[in-house]
Amino acid sequence: MDKLKAFESFVSVATKGSLTAAAKAEGVAPAIMGRRLDALEEHLGVKLMVRTTRRISLTHEGSAFLEDCQRLLTDVSNAEASVSAGGVKAAGHLRITAPAGFGRRHVAPLVPKFYALHPEVKISLNLSDRVVDLAAEGYDCAVRVGDLPDSSLISVRLADNRRLCVAAPDYLARRGTPQHPQELAQHACLTLSSDASQIRGWAFRLPRPEGGSDVTYIRPSGPLDCTDGQVLYDWCLDGWGIAWRSTWEVDADIAAGRLVPLLEAFAAPPNGIYMVFPQRKHMPLRVRLWIDFLKMHYERPEFWRQGVNA
Repeated sequence: MDKLKAFESFVSVATKGSLTAAAKAEGVAPAIMGRRLDALEEHLGVKLMVRTTRRISLTHEGSAFLEDCQRLLTDVSNAEASVSAGGVKAAGHLRITAPAGFGRRHVAPLVPKFYALHPEVKISLNLSDRVVDLAAEGYDCAVRVGDLPDSSLISVRLADNRRLCVAAPDYLARRGTPQHPQELAQHACLTLSSDASQIRGWAFRLPRPEGGSDVTYIRPSGPLDCTDGQVLYDWCLDGWGIAWRSTWEVDADIAAGRLVPLLEAFAAPPNGIYMVFPQRKHMPLRVRLWIDFLKMHYERPEFWRQGVNA
């Protein structure tokens, strides 16, 4: 059985509502379409359609399988178009949104590079820490950092993201290096203000007496706090204290020796950096290529250590 042809026939019959219409569109006899569907159902071991002389209706399994088949055929078509010489080029308006700080560092620098590869795509980038409603506001996709809330959006994990304590070498020379999260109480910790969005505090994985470990949240304090994470990062670089920052923000500084990672043995498990979008079915080629483009860069460790030109 030619699986791809069988999938195409199934989608055609399901969307056109009859064997005759689907057969006519393909230029074959209705009996051939019927045999393809019979073979597909036998291969899967489930009934996809209820066929009578008057109408065709999908079973519950058939409805679910239809959506998967449509997505698969769209992906195959896009893959062929993207590699074939003279194939369909990505075009249209690509509307992207991303968190402000992350977007400035790791999305905005890649936009011109993507445009250079696909000059027929117009690109709009929105940088905002507000959670944008993609469908209501007309965005194709969004980069999200951290744990994702339950939603109807489809997500693709682009990279891992850890958060860890860091400090400048001159701060550690003056104040010493903490060996356990509890020792943070004796240090100048640079924290988000109480009216900022970070509610639970800094996360650490601490061992249990009976074995294993638990993620524990600590709310350190210090002489300086701010509602803006970028300011905390700048203060940390200047040697004013210890900050709890994401690896996407500090990896390059650690590699260059400007910051030192602390308490790595107690680091909490990573969360993720994701691309989210409303649905996969009939995804425009420009969106799929943009997702693949980001994933290609973000999967390379040197990208985070050396920046966009790595």
